[in-house]
Amino acid sequence: MKYTVITGASSGIGYEAALAFASRGKNLIVVARRKDHLEKLKSEIAHINPNLDVVIRTTDLSVSENAYKLYESLGDFQIETWINNAGFGNFASVGEQNLNKIEAMLHLNIESLTILTSLYVRDYSDVEGTQLINVSSGGGYKIVADAITYCATKFYVSAFTEGLAHELKSKGANMQVKVLAPAATETEFAKRSLDLDEFQYEGAVPKFHTSKQMAGFMLDLYDNNKVVGIVDGYTYEYELRDPIFNYAVRNTK
Repeated sequence: MKYTVITGASSGIGYEAALAFASRGKNLIVVARRKDHLEKLKSEIAHINPNLDVVIRTTDLSVSENAYKLYESLGDFQIETWINNAGFGNFASVGEQNLNKIEAMLHLNIESLTILTSLYVRDYSDVEGTQLINVSSGGGYKIVADAITYCATKFYVSAFTEGLAHELKSKGANMQVKVLAPAATETEFAKRSLDLDEFQYEGAVPKFHTSKQMAGFMLDLYDNNKVVGIVDGYTYEYELRDPIFNYAVRNTK
């Protein structure tokens, strides 16, 4: 049996992506902090296809050590696709940002993503049919005012993932590596970024996609040979593209 791993699966894009991959008949390993949300997701998937195996892993990936523990716990599973979706944002000026929150964001958005990516590539890069999808942001290609530190974490995700795609292609590896870059999406992102109890996108955000729409875009990327799936921050059109950042090959002569 082959599995698709999705981190940050308790809500938003991760939750809807799990439903979308379940609709494709994929067995799932869903990862997040909130077990009750994952249990609800598992129940919903059972209505889509009761024959699928859905494995729950509850962990807090803002603690980098937990990334190693998570991966080690999955050693007996054959993992076909790994989706690093877990992450959160922050809206504040650099001089006023809550550094405890920023530290957790750096651990989650950068460190755990890098650890899980590296471990998966180490074990599966030569396995036919494998894919790695890292979720970045439109803010991983454009700096947004009052979200500078968050954007910097997502620039890292975009550059790291695009660079890895180049690296594996140059080695003739079987694994495909891709990056999804959403614009504003109706998730818990704004609520957590602004430290609010509730946030309504309708009426507050001029343009946005739903999490279900974004999960559909992820499937489009999954089905395509392009490396980047990105939403234009002005038109909100979704594009599948080749790597965007320049890539320099080191001259060893």
